[in-house]
This record gives sequence, structure tokens and C-alpha cells, in this order.
Amino acid sequence: MGRIGEKFKELGERREKALITFVSAGDPDPGKTEEIVLALEHAGADIVELGVPFSDATADGPAIQASSARALRAGTSLRSVLATVKEVRKRSEIPIVLFGYYNPIHAYGPTRFARDSALAGVDGVLVVDLPFEESRELRRFTDSEGIDFIPLVAPTTGVERAGKVLRDGRGFVYFISVTGITGTAKGSAREIESRVRELRGVSRLPVAVGFGITNPADAAEIAPHADGIVVGSALVRLIHENRENGRLGAAITTFVGDLKKALTL
Repeated sequence: MGRIGEKFKELGERREKALITFVSAGDPDPGKTEEIVLALEHAGADIVELGVPFSDATADGPAIQASSARALRAGTSLRSVLATVKEVRKRSEIPIVLFGYYNPIHAYGPTRFARDSALAGVDGVLVVDLPFEESRELRRFTDSEGIDFIPLVAPTTGVERAGKVLRDGRGFVYFISVTGITGTAKGSAREIESRVRELRGVSRLPVAVGFGITNPADAAEIAPHADGIVVGSALVRLIHENRENGRLGAAITTFVGDLKKALTL
């Protein structure tokens, strides 16, 4: 069992829910990403998703698209993201998931990507634009390197198809609470509860809910129905707003700390 599985096991034994935080690697600049990841961990984050910047981030809302564009302008690449993970690993064992699109992985080379990710200390990979039927080759490489290939399930995914997708998934299920882009409206708690129950009927993987969760109240509403929640756009905005005022660390501590408290009440 890898770091992701161990984390969910540990949290389950304490009857806690996972707080999964997303940040764009390289925003505001590549040098700050390591410190941001460590600040997230110290504030209470259980798993960190590092967004690999891409110029055509079609699944992302305005906040993450703008963040990705800033990271690209700052010179961030898949290679530099892996270098950042390697530096984080010198100081932390927090589970890290690379979140992104297939184009940079294809350009890097799937075999090389899986090998270098494992060497850097990556625990999971989530590729938002790679359909299940086309993911087998990449999964073969990530599986051989012990990296969890994390499946995405949308509100429109039927139960039968979800069962097929989750059969080969590892780590956890990322359930998208609403159809659309990141940082928009969240799904209703009743609908999420129903869908999570269906997913648990076809897979034993932990279920994390993302899209539209922006504050502690949202987190507290969704957490009882899932094994974890994902917060991305709100955190990306907070980092951007505090990037130059000397209060970034304190802002992360307060925001993430409040989210974690909401999950443990």
C-alpha cells in the first residue's frame, strides 16, 4: 500500500475525512511551490494535488486557467514540477498527486514520465482528459512503478460504466460533483450522497468529492457523504491574492486549518 492508501487507512481509523488541496505548480513562481506544499501540510492538508500547467486547460475554471497561465509564463514545465516533488520529498512524506492533462505527459513520454515520477516521489496521477478506454497504456506504466492511477467519475457516468472505470483505479475515486468546470457551483448534498452510495456499491476505493467546494461550510455539508473533499479554485485564488503581501503562509494556515476543522466536527 502506498502513501495515499496509508493516509486514507489512517484517517478511517480515526473516523476522519481527507482534506485534499489543489495548487498549480509554479504559481506564483516555481521556487515558491515547495514552501506552499509544506505550508499546506502543516496547516492540516492530508493530500496535495499539484496541477501541471497546460495552455489548454479546458476542464478548469477561470481561477485555475489563470494560475496555469502564470505558471507557464514563469517557466514551469512537467520536468520542473517533478523536480519540485523531489525537493518536497526531502522534507515531507505527504501524499502527492499530479493533476493535469495528457498532452504534457505524451510529449514527455509515458514510460519516462512514470519512471521519473516514481523517482521523484509522486504517489498518484490524475489525467482529466484521458478517457478510460485510452488510458490503458499509461496505466500499465504507472502500475509498474507503483503510482496510483486515480479515476475520475462525473455526475453523468452511469453505474455500469463507473464499475468498469473503477475496477482498474487505484488510490481513490475523484467524484466530480457537478458537470462543468472547476470553481463553479457545487452539487447538492442529497445528489452527492446518492452517487457516492452507488460508487461504493461497485468499488472499495475511497471517494473524494471535488468541484465547487470553496469554504468550510461547503466542506462540512459534503464531508458526511464522502471519504474526502477536494478544494482547488478557492485556494488558488487565495495564493494569488496573498502572493506579495508577506502573509501567504498565514493565509494558508487559516484557510486550510478552518477547512480541516470543518471536516472533524
